[in-house]
Amino acid sequence: MLHRRRPWREELEIIDKTMKSVSGITDPNQMVEVYWDGVGELWPMEHYASLSRRGVEPPKYVVTRSSRFVEHFNPWTQREKLPVLSGGILGEVAYADKPLVISDLDKRLKRDDPGWFYLEGFRTLIALPQYEDGKGLNVGLSLLGPDEEFDESMLPMMHWQASLFGRGTQNLVLRNQLAGALAELDRELQAVGEIQRSLLPHELPRIDGFDLAAWYQTSARAGGDYYDFFPIGEKEWGVFIADVSGHGTPAAVLMAITHAIAHTRPGSPKPVAEVLAHLNSHLAKSYTPLGSFVTAFYATLDPVSGRLIYSSAGHNPPRLLRNGKILSLDEAGGLPLGVMGDQAYPEATAVFQPGDLLLLYTDGITEAMTPPDREGARQLFGEARLDDLLIRHSSDSAGECVARIREEVTKFRAGSAPTDDQTLVAIRRTK
Repeated sequence: MLHRRRPWREELEIIDKTMKSVSGITDPNQMVEVYWDGVGELWPMEHYASLSRRGVEPPKYVVTRSSRFVEHFNPWTQREKLPVLSGGILGEVAYADKPLVISDLDKRLKRDDPGWFYLEGFRTLIALPQYEDGKGLNVGLSLLGPDEEFDESMLPMMHWQASLFGRGTQNLVLRNQLAGALAELDRELQAVGEIQRSLLPHELPRIDGFDLAAWYQTSARAGGDYYDFFPIGEKEWGVFIADVSGHGTPAAVLMAITHAIAHTRPGSPKPVAEVLAHLNSHLAKSYTPLGSFVTAFYATLDPVSGRLIYSSAGHNPPRLLRNGKILSLDEAGGLPLGVMGDQAYPEATAVFQPGDLLLLYTDGITEAMTPPDREGARQLFGEARLDDLLIRHSSDSAGECVARIREEVTKFRAGSAPTDDQTLVAIRRTK
């Protein structure tokens, strides 16, 4: 029976207890049950029903809840077990798109009405819709017998409360659906990331007289940084580093394409200019028409002479540490790969001397940022810090150099997440 209003302090206590109970619930069905337990304490209702127009075509509707159900099913996970009806008084209620009070239900109801089972024996029906885009897609029903009375002044507040709760329940459903979609997307991105990392060298080459180390970290599950080594003849090696514009899956896909083009080029991976021109031509022709591009640095290394022939496609100039000073390998290069199909890449030569350390890196290192200060400003790690770090630790091995830079960049970010992929390749000539 629907009673008259309680004293406001009692109502407030019941509502507060109910709101606390539902605040930590993530299952919409459990949320509805807890909510109606609270409402039942506030406004006792022995007989009820709920209708839904979701997932059915007019004039059909689904009876999602009823006090006359022998077995209760979850409307979200067991919807196929719920009765689907069409027409009758319940159909009128389901598609009314407004609150209804039918006070002569016992006179209007006929035995052949589709809702006879749910409505027989009641005199009054109170229907409160829950709207979505102005449509009452769900309707809650209170059913009163011949001897039951209710306080009509409570209906506006009941309608308001039921509507707000309906929106909250639907938002919870959408949140759960979004969480599921994001979890599935994350699994897919994780798979993409694993495939991407499998394209990187499984181990670094062993080059007589040289010490090598590398590090690779994406800002998301997958990213667009790429480094590689190509054997050339019996002794020489090609050294490659690249950074695809953008982040995430699109960058990872273009990174994989770059890898495939580089590894399927016929013949020896030299001269440097021809390798970069080949990559650029294929990327510009088929893969970067919408503005994507790839910065890259490629060099061939002759371990015996120490000669390094290189060219850059818009990439950060590698740092060459020699006798406590930094040299920048920036004497030859052209536009990033994929920008212009007929771009040429001139070459330059440097000579590795014993003790020299060459550091190749992507801009995720120098563009690492501090957290925002009070004014929202952030600082970049920058080339100057990188150079100073190399000079201060000029005697470190290649592995120690990479570890030191990783440590300093992480400390510089002060707990903030990396905003870009980060890659380091260090090569020291030991003799």
